[in-house]
Amino acid sequence: MKFNYIGLGTHSGIVNGGSGSGGSSTIGSKMSLGKSIKMYLTIFIATTCIYMVLYQYHISREPFAAGEVVKPPLYIITPTYRRPEQLAELTRLGYTLKHVVNLLWLVIEDANHTNPLVAHTLDRIGVPYEYMVAPMPEKYKQTKRAKPRGVSNRNRGLEYLRHHANEGVLYFADDDNTYDISIFEQMRYISKVGMWPVGLVTKTGVSSPIIQEGKLVGYYDGWIGGRKYPVDMAGFAVSVKFLKERPNAQMPFKPGYEEDGFLRSLAPLDNTDIELLADECRDILTWHTQTKKNAPAQALNRTRYKNTNLEHIDKLLVRP
Repeated sequence: MKFNYIGLGTHSGIVNGGSGSGGSSTIGSKMSLGKSIKMYLTIFIATTCIYMVLYQYHISREPFAAGEVVKPPLYIITPTYRRPEQLAELTRLGYTLKHVVNLLWLVIEDANHTNPLVAHTLDRIGVPYEYMVAPMPEKYKQTKRAKPRGVSNRNRGLEYLRHHANEGVLYFADDDNTYDISIFEQMRYISKVGMWPVGLVTKTGVSSPIIQEGKLVGYYDGWIGGRKYPVDMAGFAVSVKFLKERPNAQMPFKPGYEEDGFLRSLAPLDNTDIELLADECRDILTWHTQTKKNAPAQALNRTRYKNTNLEHIDKLLVRP
């Protein structure tokens, strides 16, 4: 049995190589072939990975997927001013707007200089924005009567659009209101002017166009005040093209008549030019909510709370 085992081994060596050195050469050739296959496989995998990375980068640089319909842009003009609730209200509105595509948020503050806290908040939210300032003219600041708040801000926004936009729709969205995001998709396709109801306005509880048999026949509001267009600021939007065809259109510094004055400045504007949104004004998708006014935060006792987290938090509080 031992002989047969040795003979089997010798026979096997002759068949595989014919000699001891020939067998080593064959084994070396196989190892070399294996290394070559492994090298080419590695190169193939690496090339594939690089291609996929470059492809994903290219896709990420494309604003819209191929074949996708590009929606008309929205320009949301938001006047704001320094107060304890400012950052909270901008945050709430900003995260609503974050659900809306192809939008530019024009945040315009009634101030002489931009506020780093506001800029930081806008950066953190991540909605595309332009942050500007437009202080109220001094003559209106000094008056003891009602002040035309937000007018200089909104007119600054209109000026920006006249220089930087050619299409799309503009909308005045105050930072203390509440919005159903579906209204943004509806207003996006306005050709001239669109209107819809706004809830929580005056004693009537709503401000709305009156629609009869599909036609605009009047307005329902708790205060008409001789206005041709007694509507709330949150209840209408305007086509950028329609605005630019009226270079003198702007908002007047007249408290209580800002909306009416602006819409009048868009003349000629017929009732048939006004598109009725929110299910032909049978639904409420915006509300004139108002945040509870808060007193300015008291000064921090820096001696008592030195080297604590309160020193950092205090820097985030907006004081008039």
